[in-house]
Amino acid sequence: MELCIALDLPNIEQNLQLLESIKEHNNLWIKVGFRSYIRDGKEFLKKIKEINPTFKIFLDLKLYDIPNTMADASEEIANLGVDMFNVHASSGKVAMQTVMERLSKLEKRPIVLAVTALTSFSNEEFKDVYSQDLAPTATKFAKDACEAGIDGVVCSAFESLDIKKSTSKEFLTLTPGIRPFGEDANDQQRVATIELANKNLVDFIVVGRPIYKSENPSAKVKQILERLELNF
Repeated sequence: MELCIALDLPNIEQNLQLLESIKEHNNLWIKVGFRSYIRDGKEFLKKIKEINPTFKIFLDLKLYDIPNTMADASEEIANLGVDMFNVHASSGKVAMQTVMERLSKLEKRPIVLAVTALTSFSNEEFKDVYSQDLAPTATKFAKDACEAGIDGVVCSAFESLDIKKSTSKEFLTLTPGIRPFGEDANDQQRVATIELANKNLVDFIVVGRPIYKSENPSAKVKQILERLELNF
């Protein structure tokens, strides 16, 4: 299981300060979302690699459009040199297949994940949008993504094991909303601990607030990495 840190701070200076404070830790995944990328652009991605070249970038833009537009955008994302990005599984199997067919023509491509259900959704809210219960629909979306050639999905830790059983153990799962030491859930509905994520065979855990709100982010990262090692 690998640690991915969410860069969700209000400005580029704070994000870079956080990265500087944790740069002693190699091979971390760094999640760059809408706010940071729209505000700071591709130059920000370069700055991340300058701070520590072993940092791996997950560009979290959740593409959702018609198939050809998604494929065009995916190719541009790959050209940025990021290590992982995501699309919405509810964009449909054809759209996901089109993305993967386009990326297969590249010499090197990023890992591609599909979002099943946002972790801010409760079952009731999900049902209001999709007219179906969350858990079985998330698994169906994951199966569609797997059949389309996608590498894995973004899901909650609670769905990860069923998704692995319905696809394969090699099909990746990344789970946001991890609260490693019992921190507040905030705006997330389906939060989980490291232990639960490990039990459900999660491949990547995303941790944001517990790290960047800590008085000593590097020590918090070290503590999380040590906890991850204990689970194996």
